[in-house]
Amino acid sequence: MNRVLIANRGEIAARILRACRAAGLEAVAVHSTADRDAPYLSQADRAVCIGPPAAARSYLLADALLAAALGTGCDAVHPGYGFMAENAAFALRCAEHGLTFVGPSPEAIELMGDKIAGRAAAAANHVPVVPGSDASISDMGAARRQAADVGYPLLLKASAGGGGRGMRVVSSPAELEQRLAQAGAEAAAAFSDSRIYMERYFPRVHHVEVQVFGDRHGNHVHLGERDCSAQRRHQKLVEESPSPVLAPALRREICEAAVRLARGVGYENAGTVEFIYDPAEARCYFIEMNTRIQVEHPVTEMVTGTDLVLEQLRVAAGEPLSFTSQSIVHRGHAIEWRINAEDPDRGFLPTPGRLTRWSPPRETPAVRVDTFVHAGQTVTPYYDSMLAKLIVKGDSRTEALERSAAALDAFVVEGVSTTIGFQRAMIEHRDFIEGRVHTRWIEECGDR
Repeated sequence: MNRVLIANRGEIAARILRACRAAGLEAVAVHSTADRDAPYLSQADRAVCIGPPAAARSYLLADALLAAALGTGCDAVHPGYGFMAENAAFALRCAEHGLTFVGPSPEAIELMGDKIAGRAAAAANHVPVVPGSDASISDMGAARRQAADVGYPLLLKASAGGGGRGMRVVSSPAELEQRLAQAGAEAAAAFSDSRIYMERYFPRVHHVEVQVFGDRHGNHVHLGERDCSAQRRHQKLVEESPSPVLAPALRREICEAAVRLARGVGYENAGTVEFIYDPAEARCYFIEMNTRIQVEHPVTEMVTGTDLVLEQLRVAAGEPLSFTSQSIVHRGHAIEWRINAEDPDRGFLPTPGRLTRWSPPRETPAVRVDTFVHAGQTVTPYYDSMLAKLIVKGDSRTEALERSAAALDAFVVEGVSTTIGFQRAMIEHRDFIEGRVHTRWIEECGDR
């Protein structure tokens, strides 16, 4: 592997570019016309325009990405996260063109990308799953029977889903038919797959995920867990490692379960096994597996001293993992704050515009800023609203919070509204201090 096409944009493109440099690999960046002035493009060995601003005509266009890779002599493609990262058809086309896909196999992506099949794989590998249906809902008669078994309230979920799309809470039998039609229509529009299944609904749970890694030599390891419970619109806003709510025995249990699942499906490269934690039962349940590097991977890097994107490149090149679960030493506590161009006072609506001032805090061994923007840059409405990730580490969670407060105070952005003020206020909230933030906490705070 000598030259890598970075099939993504923004912060993760800049992050992959740094890893390519560390690995001694050449890097080719792609961009839409909206991203032609992105600062990381000048750091790549080549930059290729792949289309107009709309993602469907640029970053989601497999033909354009493959043409860019083959036309610049690349022998590998790193998809980052989002866009084509979990597209099994794209991974297969890369292989058919002799390109190494930096990620799992197309078969693993397809298996775990189907939430129903993923549930079955988890159960087969003795990973506890949320009580629910084992197949998609075929008709209203089946839906009513399954709902009676699961119990109300229940959650309808798209089998091909993600990001909260194709998801509906059903509080009573009277709501079932309407909610099922809504979920199926949304799933069909978003994923071209209308299959829906159901699970028991837990109203106040924590979202906990385990970072796993596998290689083609049969090695599978975990690098601990992350807590991603602070969310809005089913999208994460703050992530931390380790989780402030898990007892040591339960932490070991889910980490071992995550490795069993990765080994059971023959998983290669970076992946994340996601669970919900129900504090009422003090139990964790598998919900899905993300077959890619995650936005929040830096918190794991900070507490383990690893470079996960560099490890992705090494594993994709056929090398064995450079660490084992036993060799990984977890030190301290890290928190990642997603700095988004959004207005918390208006339901976190995106706020595109021109950055008249961009002054992040100074980076130190305890403070890291992953970004791709600069003062004078225009934040477009075409893509995700994340501008940067602020990752802060301390010897303890208390110290990490104190350093986060100082770093957020020092983070100055003008020209667009951001989440910084909201996140700074979170640090002072007793629920957050005491680890009581659940996945609906931000939503409920807004209702009060």
